[in-house]
Amino acid sequence: MYIKGVNLGNWLVLEKWMSPALFEGTTAEDEYYLPRKLSKEVYEARIKVHRAEYISERDFVAIKAMGMEAVRIPVPYFIFGDREPFIGCVEELDKAFNWAEKYGLQILIDLHTAPEGQNGFDNGGICGVCKWSKNPEEVEFVLTVLERLAKRYGKRKGLWGIEVLNEPITESVWELFDVPNRYPAVDKEMAAGSGPNTLAFLRTFYQEAYDRIRKYMPKEKYVVIHDGFVLTAWKDFMREEKYVNVVLDTHQYLMMAEAAGCEQTIEGYTCFVKEHYEKEIEEMEKYFPVICGEWCLFNSLACGCDTKGGQSVLNGVDGAKEERLTLEEKNEIYRVVADAQLQAWQKGSGYFYWSYKLLTDTVNENGWLGWDSWDLGRCAAFGWFPVQSNNIQDHAGEHGAVRNYEAARCRAAGR
Repeated sequence: MYIKGVNLGNWLVLEKWMSPALFEGTTAEDEYYLPRKLSKEVYEARIKVHRAEYISERDFVAIKAMGMEAVRIPVPYFIFGDREPFIGCVEELDKAFNWAEKYGLQILIDLHTAPEGQNGFDNGGICGVCKWSKNPEEVEFVLTVLERLAKRYGKRKGLWGIEVLNEPITESVWELFDVPNRYPAVDKEMAAGSGPNTLAFLRTFYQEAYDRIRKYMPKEKYVVIHDGFVLTAWKDFMREEKYVNVVLDTHQYLMMAEAAGCEQTIEGYTCFVKEHYEKEIEEMEKYFPVICGEWCLFNSLACGCDTKGGQSVLNGVDGAKEERLTLEEKNEIYRVVADAQLQAWQKGSGYFYWSYKLLTDTVNENGWLGWDSWDLGRCAAFGWFPVQSNNIQDHAGEHGAVRNYEAARCRAAGR
């Protein structure tokens, strides 16, 4: 097994920095507060338009044509529409499965958020709040969401697997990112008691989630668990015969390497990737198939300034206001770090780039220089990321027949 894919970030789980206009006119910094800062009518209208336009059928065609084999789709805990004031999005996921199956792509469903937060990040749905694992009722709710997802999609041809929870944070990264200060909570009372999840809790949760999912999902489909940012801590986990096709997901960003002290040079990045990512993935591949479920080319060197681990623009850290590198210099940086990271993922069982697209204007908005590297479409267009063109006609069914018919009609008309 080796899977190549891309994340459909910011489609069904919102991240303000990836689509700032969606939050325009509000003080909301995350998905939790957006509906609380808008009227019900305005909120629903914005969300419905966003979901309809951000990802559509043509994007699945484009992803397949880029040589990708799969998409990882982040979904929120309110996907089934049972947690007001949020709007469910199961109909959008239904459409995604139809598109994926039409064009020969696989889907990894990624439960990306949990009520009361599993990491305190903005992408966890609510900044600065991380108390989900301490609330048994909400833990049970998440397990029921996983059950319903497995029941609805478990036997779909287009399903690659289900990831039980995205980035549940553990102590080392809680401290490395200084979460309470990097992602300040709006409601200090709500955030009281927040803190990292324990590995002991995650182990118990993952085992229960596996049992719940496998009731409805065939064994040839994958159950994916996140490493909690401690990749090598799982060697003795799920060794029993009952656990089949379990995949370990690790997220490796160069901005995290920088936060851990990686030198901001081409040599610094490539050495860090080889000495840490590559070695640890190769080591853990002895125990699980390992995928890098999130990574990208973003780095401070190419931005032309120290982003303080990806905090520029977002956390009051100034970003570069003018290009400090030539196009050739930037191309060299991205191509080298792309090659190094892709080589590291080859030691495992695949990857999913973060992310397919973003709507940030890196030209007209100050400080965003270098952030276009989060966008796979732009990276491919600029030649930073090596893509293989793929003829999708074999997967398009009647669409291929329509194109053939149109070509024949044009030839007959002498055009």
